Parts: sequence; structure tokens; C-alpha cells
Amino acid sequence: MGWLNSRALLGGALVLATAGAQAQSLPDFTTVVEKNAPAVVHVEARTTGAHKKAKGGRAGQDDQEELLRRFFGMPGAPVQPPEQTSLGSGFIISADGYILTNDHVVDDADEVKIRLQDRRTFTARVVGKDPQYDIALLKVDASALPAVTIGDSRSVKRGQWALAIGSPFGLDATVTHGIISAVGRNLGSSDQPYTSFIQTDVPINRGNSGGPLFNLQGQVIGVNSQIYSTSGGYQGLSFSIPIDVAMNVVQQIKEKGYVSRGMLGVTVQPVDPFVKNLALPDSNGALVAQVTPGSGADKAGLKQGDVILSFNGTPVTQAPDLPPLVAITRPGSTARVEFLRDHKKQSVEVKVGELPRDKAALASAAQGEDGAGGGSAAALGLAVQDIDASTRSELGLKAGEGVVVSKVSGPAAANTGLRPGDVILMVNQKRVGSAAAFRDAARSIASGDTAMLLVRREDSTRFVGVTVPSDR
Repeated sequence: MGWLNSRALLGGALVLATAGAQAQSLPDFTTVVEKNAPAVVHVEARTTGAHKKAKGGRAGQDDQEELLRRFFGMPGAPVQPPEQTSLGSGFIISADGYILTNDHVVDDADEVKIRLQDRRTFTARVVGKDPQYDIALLKVDASALPAVTIGDSRSVKRGQWALAIGSPFGLDATVTHGIISAVGRNLGSSDQPYTSFIQTDVPINRGNSGGPLFNLQGQVIGVNSQIYSTSGGYQGLSFSIPIDVAMNVVQQIKEKGYVSRGMLGVTVQPVDPFVKNLALPDSNGALVAQVTPGSGADKAGLKQGDVILSFNGTPVTQAPDLPPLVAITRPGSTARVEFLRDHKKQSVEVKVGELPRDKAALASAAQGEDGAGGGSAAALGLAVQDIDASTRSELGLKAGEGVVVSKVSGPAAANTGLRPGDVILMVNQKRVGSAAAFRDAARSIASGDTAMLLVRREDSTRFVGVTVPSDR
């Protein structure tokens, strides 16, 4: 009995010792907070217009709708009252009064007030902002202000500790912590296709937007920007803009007053549905669906059907990875693009262009090739027909290029969104210029296989996968 008691006491001591060792290994954020909290500011943006642009999904907005709705196809917020105040956070990046925050915190604001931790208040001037990256640069007339230390977001890894300081719900200098959950997270947003976020489980709520995300060394690695929530509150997912991207925006705003982005000249889409068609070993890469005539990609020889594997040495594991990599590349510079064509890896040097700054020009720059098909292909559930010379000329097609869809009869084709008037340029990477050629290509598709069609609709060209029914 005595031996058992001694053993139990020894076991208890070991448990306590282990717990003590684990406790000692946990990080202490005290130094980081004491050093950096004075440089984190409370932002109050007042809007006096008749109404404010509806922008759901931002962690700093002062509305009662679900956050991040725009990333998941939900409608925007309703028209706001004539006057409202948006609360957010920011941080001082230089002692002479430059402050970084989110664009959506100060968007449409008539007046922006900044409150420091020592309770001093300043009226801030919006030096410049960029909605695409959701970054705004502010300036206050002051000197000798406390400033943060800028880190390197490219060195961030999953599992590392992270710390946020901000003003959720107007509660200044609130500190929360967690770990990096993912890096290079693309949220599939049409508003922010050029941003790969740092994802964390750091608790972020309304009012944290624009605040800094720190590493254990007390360096800023991100700007807190988004959360995912079905209730309007924190639910375990928060997203930060990498500080490297944010500081690039700051530099461009200071130098030229606006932000330019690199443009490769391709439209890409996921490889996943066409792995079998392309005989790929995996689904990594970005499938080129369209090449802009005269662009750097076009001049370098990139073609529809190529699979881009890396950009300037950075792997492209999925289609959304490519736009942020290209966008942050300086226009006029040269980038190396590695791609797969006909089962062979190749690489080319591409001169990076500049992405048009207005949507109309962007749409014009995205123009690609069109096509149409003719005849009947019952296996695919499509009926196509030849294109006459005058129509080809109007569509800008070459002789013998493309067929037009005259009818969509099969559910598989209908489910892909194909419709009459679409122009089919290629079937399984073979160009088709007549109804007969389309039928011949369709016959070679086995039951249960997925046909890879290159389809043009208006000014957009993309690959569409149509699976042939197994009971054809």
C-alpha cells in the first residue's frame, strides 16, 4: 500500500512538472503589447451623404448585416441612413504621422478622426486608397509619434502564433491572439481577386478592421480585414492582408498617387475538371482559357490549353494563386513563367504589362478568341452549325474557325451553362471549324468521359467540361 502511495505521489509530481514545463513554453505577449499598443489607433469615419455605398463583408463596418457576405454571393447591405459613423482600427507606420488602415473603414467618409492610446485626437487626411487591396493611407499633422515595426509576411508559416491589437466594438487597445491557420488564402472574391490573405483563428470583430497583426517578434505581418460569420460576430476565421502587399500600396500611393498592378495577359481557370483530358499527374496549376492579343503572354507564346505551374519561381497550385502573384509584379519587368504543354514542361520570359485601372478598359483587355460549331452531337447534348463568312467577319473569326451552338438538348450540357449562340472553338484541344469537324471530335469521346470545350461568349473565352452520359 505504501509502495502504491509513493508511486501515486511520484506520478502526480511528474504531471505537475510536465504541466509547469508546458506553461513555461507558452508565449508571453506582454512585451509585444507594451511596445506596440501605443502605435495602434482608433479610427472613426463619419459619412454625411444621402446614402453610403453598400459593402457587406468587412469586419469594420457599422451595419448589422452578416459579415463577408460578398465572398459568398449574398446581397449587399441596404441603403444606409443619411448620417453614420464607421468604427475601425489603424496603426502608425512612421513617426511623422502616416497611418495604415482598410479602405472600407474610410470609404465615402467626409471626415476621419484618429484617437491614439494616450487619448489625443487628430483629424486625418486620406492620402490615397485602393479598394482592390482594401488599403488606405492616412496622414495626421503630428511628429514623434510611436510607430510599429514592419515585418516580412513572406516568411509567415502555418502554426505560428499571431497577435492582434485593435478596437472591436469601439473598445480601444483590445488584444487577442491565435495561430496562423493558412497562408495564401484566396477567398474567390470578384472585388479582391489580387489578394491572397493570411488566415488566422485570432478573434476579430467589428472595429478590428485596419488593425495590425503581429508576430512574436512584435513585427506587423498583416492588416486585419475580413472575417467569416453567419451571426455578425467572430466564428473562428479571420483574414489579414499581407503587410508586404500593404506596404507596396503605400509606396505607390506616395510616389504616384495610385496603385498599378502587373498584367500577364491570360484568363485562367481551375485544372481540376480536366485532369483526365489533359493527362495530368495532378490538379496543380492554372489552365489558360484565354490569351489577350498583343499582351506579354501572347508575345511570349503562351497558348490556350497551357497549364501554368509557377510564376517567377513561386508555385501555382490553383488558378486563384496566379492573379495576386502577377498583380504585385512591377509593370515593365520580366517574369519567368513555367507551364505544361503537350505533357512537357516549358518556361518562357514574359514582359509584364500594366493592368488597366478602369473596368471598361479591363474588359477590353480581356478580349480573346471566339468560335462556333455546327451539326448535331447527340452524345454531348449539343446541336451546332457552321458560321457563314459575314458572321465570321463580324465575330472577328478567321476562316474555318469555330462553330456556333444552335440548341442545347442534354442536361449535362445545360448544367454547364452552355446556351444557343455560344461559339465553340476547340474540342479536347482540337480546333473545330465546321459542324462535321465538331461531330468527328464528339464521336471520339467515350461514354462517361468529360469533353473539354473551349467556348467563347461575347468577350469571354473559357474551357467548359461536358460529361458524356454513360448510357449513351
